[in-house]
Amino acid sequence: MGTIITGTGSYIPDLVKPNEHFMSNEFYADNKDPLTDNNEVIIRKFKDITGIEERRYLSKELSSSDAAAIAGRKAIDAAGIDPESIDQIIVAHNFGNLLHGSNQSDMLPSIGSKVKHLLAIDNPNCVAYDVIFGCPGWVQGMIQADIFIKAGMAQRCLVIGSETLSRIIDPHDRDSMIYSDGAGACLIEKNEDQDKGILSHASQTYTTDESHYIYFGESNKPDSNGKARFLKMHGRKIYEFALNKVPAAMKTVLDESGLPIEKIKKILIHQANEKMDEAIIKRFYRLFKKPVPKGIMPMSINKLGNSSVATVPTLLDLILHGNLEDHKIDKGDAVILASVGAGMNINAIIYQF
Repeated sequence: MGTIITGTGSYIPDLVKPNEHFMSNEFYADNKDPLTDNNEVIIRKFKDITGIEERRYLSKELSSSDAAAIAGRKAIDAAGIDPESIDQIIVAHNFGNLLHGSNQSDMLPSIGSKVKHLLAIDNPNCVAYDVIFGCPGWVQGMIQADIFIKAGMAQRCLVIGSETLSRIIDPHDRDSMIYSDGAGACLIEKNEDQDKGILSHASQTYTTDESHYIYFGESNKPDSNGKARFLKMHGRKIYEFALNKVPAAMKTVLDESGLPIEKIKKILIHQANEKMDEAIIKRFYRLFKKPVPKGIMPMSINKLGNSSVATVPTLLDLILHGNLEDHKIDKGDAVILASVGAGMNINAIIYQF
């Protein structure tokens, strides 16, 4: 049997934060020294590297589970199914329901349970749970759902990625400009056709030297925020890790699918950093001694920023609903869904429509 996507949905918050929003921030380096460039220069360099012009933040009255439920409801409606028939709700996130303005997380009960409650699903056999796997969490949730379906333990799964990174960032760290909020979801189901849907997948975790590349740390500004901790990363190490490891993982999963590289029409990669993503794709095609096809890598990071687990499903939803200019996916197209993030974790899926 196969597993196919029958519905997608996303929640893109209304609150837009352009780069100019950070002009009044006081930025400090990791060693707590103030940055010598003025903010105009810092922001210009930031845009040149990441491609980010603006990002979206969740309004203060909403939480990550609210966004997840909205995206999940859209996916259910798009699939046209009875939500009571869902066997599993898998919610990928990293920080739970972060309370606006407090940096405090609420993960009791699980975000999966909160989403099932918000969707008003009564069926006790619909099992809801969380996946915490860094930014690749949604892709990993899709992999888990595919395994459960192909093992005959489920027929229909709702997989959601939702995050509110804006509530865990240090305003004195220039990396804080990368992060954003949002949610994306897919409804996937059992299908008798093995030649479409999820054809192959792969996951890897590196922890020998890499487990601390993304971490919790104190503010970059000296003597600020007391004991509060914020999302931090060693950006250069992550960049080098991604370029060295992700292309090979993508090649592995493509080889396992049996498809030639020419069949791949789109690569939906985690929207982490525009320059990094472009370099990953170039190295991937170099492994096959092929040039990078025009339009192979859709990007949403310029307007939506990096919303962690939500970037790939949101990007997919935008394309399938015709809401990403110059990009579409046609019947018969094969795509790669790939991600890299805290762990350090890597994963990829080959999916044929």
